[in-house]
Amino acid sequence: MTDIEIPLERNRKGHYRFLEIMPGLLSWGMLALPFVLSLINVKLAAFFMFVYVLINFTRGAAGGFRAIQGYRTMRQHQQLPWATMLQELRDGAIPSRAERPKWHHYAIDRTAYRPLLMPPEELIHAVIIATYKESRDILAPTIEALLASDYNMKQVIFILAYEGRAGEETENRAKELVATYGSRFLDALAIKHPSNIPNEIVGKGANVTYAGRQLKQYLEDRHIDPLRVLVTTLDADNRPDKHYLTALSYTYIVCPDPVHSSFQPVALFANNIWDVPAPMRVLATGNSIFHLVTSLRSHALRNFSSHAQPMVALIQTDFWSVRTIVEDGHQFWRSYFRFDGNYRVLPLHLPISQDAVLSESYLKTIKAQFLQIRRWTYGVSDVPYVIHMGLFRKNTIPKRDLLAKTWRLLEGHVSWAVGPLLVLFGGFIPVMFHSRSYAALELPIIVSRIQTIALSVATVSVFLALKTLPKKPARYKRHRTIFMVLQWVYLPVTTIVFNSFAALYSQTRLLFGRYMSKFDVTEKAVVSDATGTGRTAKL
Repeated sequence: MTDIEIPLERNRKGHYRFLEIMPGLLSWGMLALPFVLSLINVKLAAFFMFVYVLINFTRGAAGGFRAIQGYRTMRQHQQLPWATMLQELRDGAIPSRAERPKWHHYAIDRTAYRPLLMPPEELIHAVIIATYKESRDILAPTIEALLASDYNMKQVIFILAYEGRAGEETENRAKELVATYGSRFLDALAIKHPSNIPNEIVGKGANVTYAGRQLKQYLEDRHIDPLRVLVTTLDADNRPDKHYLTALSYTYIVCPDPVHSSFQPVALFANNIWDVPAPMRVLATGNSIFHLVTSLRSHALRNFSSHAQPMVALIQTDFWSVRTIVEDGHQFWRSYFRFDGNYRVLPLHLPISQDAVLSESYLKTIKAQFLQIRRWTYGVSDVPYVIHMGLFRKNTIPKRDLLAKTWRLLEGHVSWAVGPLLVLFGGFIPVMFHSRSYAALELPIIVSRIQTIALSVATVSVFLALKTLPKKPARYKRHRTIFMVLQWVYLPVTTIVFNSFAALYSQTRLLFGRYMSKFDVTEKAVVSDATGTGRTAKL
């Protein structure tokens, strides 16, 4: 069987090392290009910047439209009677007067010639919550949100995967939570991930993989078919929508090829959105909007944070990677190469609400936010892995599909690093070298007008920010809502500092071979009482 694990750091040589250098070279080269073109030909430089800004504006406008569609789709799915629809799927019939979406009628009709994968009552969910030193204030609401599901929890195995390196307090907390809530599930397990396992980096991937392997043994001991088990991984602060498990069950048993599929809900960073500083609210809302957009772009959808995959597929991929800090997105590529391209991520248009970054002080919050996005941008380390596995290892993946996905991955990371900088400042570069050139003088005016139009499109972000807000806590007065609108003046700064700089930092480290070999936990705090007192936790 082909080895799909990412190479150890000491083995990344030759073409693999060159491929690690490439994204950083491209990004820094893109930033240098307007200067170089300005020295060669001012008209060429002006044309390049005009086209680049126009492309990014078009993308932004399309993204705004998609975000509204994504939000509407999510709300529609939240209002569906999933438990009733699941039973109708089981019975193969819909009551004559019931109003149901068209795709539900199609699913019922298909059962006449393509039976369901299994009856809904035979499906078992395994939910793995990864924890390091998170407080009970964070973990308990996550477990309670899971228990509030409109689903039979006696079909759910709950696993609290905790780090042995976190110490005795974490171990006692994990065991206490399992003892408190365990009787309400089919079964509940507290699984301790030992520290210092060879060839593992410190991170979530190693933790949930160890828990997954223990789950495999658990199922074998009880003679449970892994095809019947659907595994969801959650971070400690992830609170699934009450319909999540029911909708996931529905999607899984009607899926034409469930083994080669995973299921991605919409990540919304909204749990504590009222409590975090304004720059963090802008970033959190922007990330939520991004996930609303990608939920409608199935060709670009990837595993992120919380996602579900059949146990039988996880066994074939040997679970998640234990050698990367971005195990969620990397899991897409592991599965893609394990199944020779026969793999896809299916959207589940229901939210899983997460915490925005919040620490003990303003400065610590800013640092924690940068570390979190730096970890996300280190997904650029997938670029060499994908090209290596796709073009330097034997496989039967259709090359057109492989090249399209590789381009999308590479272009996405380069744009993440350079896009905001070029859009905001690139239009002023040619005039620095040619102050009397008509093309150079006109470019900033044209770019400014495009940016002005783009600001009107940005009102979509403000609208969705208000629509996705949870109920305002009683400790805040009405004027807090006004700040939720005014906060968007931070958008240019947050985009550059926390996106471009973080992406450039990650790519530059990879360029010089200074690997990120440790999962930097993100500090978060829970505001727990009417006085606004925060209790810190680490995620």
